[in-house]
Amino acid sequence: MARIQLTPEQSFDCPQDDTILRAGLRAGFGMPYECNTGNCGTCKVELVSGTVESAWAAAPGLNDRDRAKNRVLACQSHPTSDCAIKVRLRPENEPIHRPARFRATLAGTRDLTHDLREFRFEVEGGRAFLPGQYALFTLPGVTGFRTYSLSNVVDDGSGEWQFMVKRMPGGIGTNTLFDKVPIGSPLDLDGPYGLAFLRKDSPRDILCIGGGSGLAPVLSIVRGAAREPSLAGRQIHVFYGARTVRDICGRDELAALPGFGERIHFEVVVSNPEPGDGWAGTTGYVHEAVKAKFGERFKDFEIYFAGPPAMAEAVQRMFMDARVPYPQVHFDSFY
Repeated sequence: MARIQLTPEQSFDCPQDDTILRAGLRAGFGMPYECNTGNCGTCKVELVSGTVESAWAAAPGLNDRDRAKNRVLACQSHPTSDCAIKVRLRPENEPIHRPARFRATLAGTRDLTHDLREFRFEVEGGRAFLPGQYALFTLPGVTGFRTYSLSNVVDDGSGEWQFMVKRMPGGIGTNTLFDKVPIGSPLDLDGPYGLAFLRKDSPRDILCIGGGSGLAPVLSIVRGAAREPSLAGRQIHVFYGARTVRDICGRDELAALPGFGERIHFEVVVSNPEPGDGWAGTTGYVHEAVKAKFGERFKDFEIYFAGPPAMAEAVQRMFMDARVPYPQVHFDSFY
C-alpha cells in the first residue's frame, strides 16, 4: 500500500495493483480524467517524489515533453513507493458514486443488430451508477481493461448493469466477450466512471446523438431523464447515426418509455444505404442532420453524444464551431 500526497492536508492510499487515478476517485477526490485508458492525456499529473510503474509505457496520452517534466498518466500509474503528486483537482469530478472493483455474473444477452449485442450482468449489492456512465472490464486472456458504457438506469428494478457492445472486426476484447464468456460466467468489473452523466438540474431541453455502441449511454441518459421528476417538462431529441439499414437500432427501447412521440423524439440517419434497403428516411452524416434541424438552437440544449471516433470528433467540432458553452456539452473520450 502506497500513500499518495496531494497537498500537506490531502492524501489517499493506493494499493500497488491499483492506479493513482482510480484510487483517488475511490477516495472521493475530483481527479481529472476522461478515457481512463491512457489515450486522451487528461489525467496527467506531475510526479513530485516517489516512483511509479506504468501499465502502458507507450500510451499516446503522454509525450516526450511530458516525460521530461516528470509527468505521468494517473490512469496508468501504479505506485511502487509513497508518492507526492501535483494535480489540479476538479470539484465537478468528485464522484457521486465512488467507483469500486467487484465481481459480476453474466445473466443474459440479446442481439440488437448483426454486430451489436446487449449484455446483462448481475452485480454484487446492487451498486449504483449515474445514467451515462461506464465500467472497465477485465476479460479472460485479454491484456488491459476494456471500456463499455451502461445502457440502463440503476433504479429500473432489475438489479443489473446492462451494456451494449459492438463487435469490432479483429477486436480481441469484443470477440472475447461475444464468443468466450458464456452465460453464468463471472467477470471483474470496475466502476462506475464517466463525466458525461445526466444533469438532473439542467433547465434546458435535451439533445442526444449516438452511433454504434454509443447507443448505450444515450439510452441510459434518456431512460434516466424520462423518470426524473425535475426533467418532466423537457423535450428530449435523440438522433442515431447508422451506416446501413441493418445497423439501425434503439427505437424499440425508446418506444417503451413514457412520452415517446410526445416529449421523446427519435430520428435515424443512415450514411450509406445499400441498394434494395428501401430506406426512405434521412441520409448522410448524423451531425449534419442535427445541424440542419437545430443548428440555430444548439445553445438551448443540454447535449450528450457518444459514438465511433470519427463521428464523435465531427460532432464535437460542430458544437465548438457553434460556440456552444462547454458546460452544456457532455461526452467521454474513447479511442
